[in-house]
Amino acid sequence: MCGIFGAFAADGTRPSDDALNAMGQSILHRGPDHIGLFSERLCGMGNCRLSIIDLTERGNQPQVSDDGQIAVVQNGEIYNYIELREELQKAGHRFDTSGDTEVLLRAFEAWGPDFVHRLNGMFAIAVFDRREDALYLFRDRLGVKPLYLYEAAPGHLLFASEIKALLQAGAPVKADMTAAAQYLALNYVPQPRTMFAGIRHLSPGHMARMDAQSGLRITRYWDLAQTPGETDMTEAEAQAGIIALLDDATRIRMRADAPFGAFLSGGLDSSSVVGFMSLYKTENLRSFSIGFDDARFDESSFAREAAERFGTIHQSQKMPVETTTRWARFVWHCDQPHGDVSFIPTDQVAGMAARDVRMVLTGDGADELFAGYEKYLDLFPGGRSDHLKEGWQDGFVRASGLMRDSEAERLLTGDLRDAFLDTDPYAPLSDEIRRAAQQDPINQVLMGETLTLLPGNNLVKPDRMAMANSLEVRSPFLDYRMAEFAFAIPGAMKLAGGETKAIMKRALLPMLGQSLTYRKKQMFTVPVGEWFRDALAQFCRETLLDGRLEARDIVDTAIVALMIDAHIAGTQNNTRQLRALISLELWFRLFIDRDPATLAQATQPGKAAAA
Repeated sequence: MCGIFGAFAADGTRPSDDALNAMGQSILHRGPDHIGLFSERLCGMGNCRLSIIDLTERGNQPQVSDDGQIAVVQNGEIYNYIELREELQKAGHRFDTSGDTEVLLRAFEAWGPDFVHRLNGMFAIAVFDRREDALYLFRDRLGVKPLYLYEAAPGHLLFASEIKALLQAGAPVKADMTAAAQYLALNYVPQPRTMFAGIRHLSPGHMARMDAQSGLRITRYWDLAQTPGETDMTEAEAQAGIIALLDDATRIRMRADAPFGAFLSGGLDSSSVVGFMSLYKTENLRSFSIGFDDARFDESSFAREAAERFGTIHQSQKMPVETTTRWARFVWHCDQPHGDVSFIPTDQVAGMAARDVRMVLTGDGADELFAGYEKYLDLFPGGRSDHLKEGWQDGFVRASGLMRDSEAERLLTGDLRDAFLDTDPYAPLSDEIRRAAQQDPINQVLMGETLTLLPGNNLVKPDRMAMANSLEVRSPFLDYRMAEFAFAIPGAMKLAGGETKAIMKRALLPMLGQSLTYRKKQMFTVPVGEWFRDALAQFCRETLLDGRLEARDIVDTAIVALMIDAHIAGTQNNTRQLRALISLELWFRLFIDRDPATLAQATQPGKAAAA
């Protein structure tokens, strides 16, 4: 796992190599082992490397073809690189490294841009082809790895793994109020928008091509929404497919030349991944978890149970209240506001793991693919969908969103109010639900969230917070084969009997046992709502009511003050709204105001939680 950055200018007036190196320095946390740069008149691009496969200097990037015509950089890992290399060797291609980036180079030589269809991995890839004077950019199918673009003028493009690298190269800093409205509707900024006007996030399963003649063209190369539903699949077939795919997806994600382990919460998803890991690594398998003093949020006992069941060397630490004052750090590393504060403990557990390993496997993605959230049962009680009425998609999105009923009309002001009320800020999710019309209603919802919530928030968390600690994260459930198979399973099987992840639990019961399989699900989040009432009450008031938020003319701070008072008094639960507003205000201070005190807090090195 690494970071990539670069620029293309059709007229040769791209940023200097010094400017490109500054882009790399701004995201050095993503790959502190080596910075490499490819420089040509039209194109310059580079890589910050975190060495996981082929730890030698030969594995450094960029990788350049023997004739100097093709250069490649990537952020991510190609899990089927061994099989691809064998195929290419049989076709006569020679290899100088044992890493996966050279496989991308030879694959592009052999198959051109269509090589992306053969990849199983998480990736953001840049390829400069001097034969065409063209730059190609690719993002993995499910959006595990980020890739941001800024088109400064026709024929001029900047790209990078993080927005801060684009800003370093001169991309302008201006808030996009439509993106801010979508953030306050959904609790995250959905792609392809970002909070920065003019900067876009290349969507999952998409590629971009830039050349002097055609300019920037973005196309979709893979579409999960086209997966046909297999309504005649049996439960036995579904269970067998889940086991076989999770087994193989875990196996190939354990390919590494550096030490690795797993995040283990003791929940169904992470426990099943660790279970399959234990089949291939029978000794010295390390696992890591974070806990809380509040028993309602603490999963430590379940993590220990799973660790004992699968024989891992387990480390668990408690997250103290004080670490939430490091809120600015998580917003800084994400480049955008997120209302989900579980980014903070993810940062903590990543810091702990990074002391011992360079890569971890996680259970990310299973909730969206197999219906792991209680909100799905609210919409589909007992797994039924025959009660739905026209427009149910919009009802679900608004009910699960951040701003409810007339809340936005009362709270928002100025340009942000106009953007919220004059557009449909919920549309990025509801449109994706509708686009999966060939699926049954349950799978339509899961599809929409897999294509929107997952890359917009739930995959940002492990990428950004692990990379902030120079740690790689791999997620077996996000194997594209698993995603395609999950949407061939009838949705009713996933919520059968009013049970979340019903078919997945039945499949994994023999491996995990009754206790781990059917334990009550706990959300991986911080008890910040409770802390807002006592230990963090002053932090909440100071952040939202010191006058800076009011001066932005985007929210009515008199209403915010009432929300805080009601929350502290216990007459309302405004946890979600308050934490979203805090993240939004900190984003303004970091990226718009460039406030020295907030920047100093955000950019200090991370620390693991106390034992």
